[in-house]
Amino acid sequence: MELELDHAKLNFVTKGNQNNPPLVLWHGAGCTLRMWDVVAEELERVFYTIAFDIRGAGKSINLSKDNESYTFERYSKDLNKILEFLDIERFHIWSMAWGTRAAIAYSSLHTDRVISAVFSDASIGKADIEAQKVGLKDALTLQDKSGIERYAMPEGWNEHLNNESARLSLGAASKFDLSKAFAKISFPFLIMTGDHDPNLTSSQDMLNHSDTGELRILKNVGHGSVLQRPDLTVKNFLDWHSK
Repeated sequence: MELELDHAKLNFVTKGNQNNPPLVLWHGAGCTLRMWDVVAEELERVFYTIAFDIRGAGKSINLSKDNESYTFERYSKDLNKILEFLDIERFHIWSMAWGTRAAIAYSSLHTDRVISAVFSDASIGKADIEAQKVGLKDALTLQDKSGIERYAMPEGWNEHLNNESARLSLGAASKFDLSKAFAKISFPFLIMTGDHDPNLTSSQDMLNHSDTGELRILKNVGHGSVLQRPDLTVKNFLDWHSK
């Protein structure tokens, strides 16, 4: 589906029964809404899912020439426009990696709209890309030794109509101060990060700033957990929600 705004066209996909609880899926850096395809079938049995491409990424188009349109505040307003179109007031969130930064920002700006959230591969500190690559390699080696079959990446998971605007869209993370965001979050949330993801240190630290969060550490999992182990992540996601 596509929603036209004054300076953007937003691409989003809904799945599942509209009578189920709504769940917004926020994609990671360099990804598109298609990154959720492998877990979508399991999710739509329980939720009404809304996956969207942020402005400038995937099939969403940013028509503004102003780089300030690439901000978490702008993405939050964009999401609210999609939710308004779908007549959704309150909802759950699942996000991954860079998308978790965006989702935390949204949650601090509109905490009254979020019922609960699962933040995968969560970090609010400076990303260590090289450490993420090393950790992922080590995790995959351990998975291979354990006989765990690797999952193919979903078709279109990193394909963008405009690669330059997709690159610019990631700059939003440096424009928002996440350090005080958790002080505004009172809903229950789960942080779910792999033991080989360098983001784990920041994930653990986040719990020191909130009384409503929990942490699950995924064994032999590196950065990009939903794409890497969709089976394990969706199992833990649904298990946490069931409790």
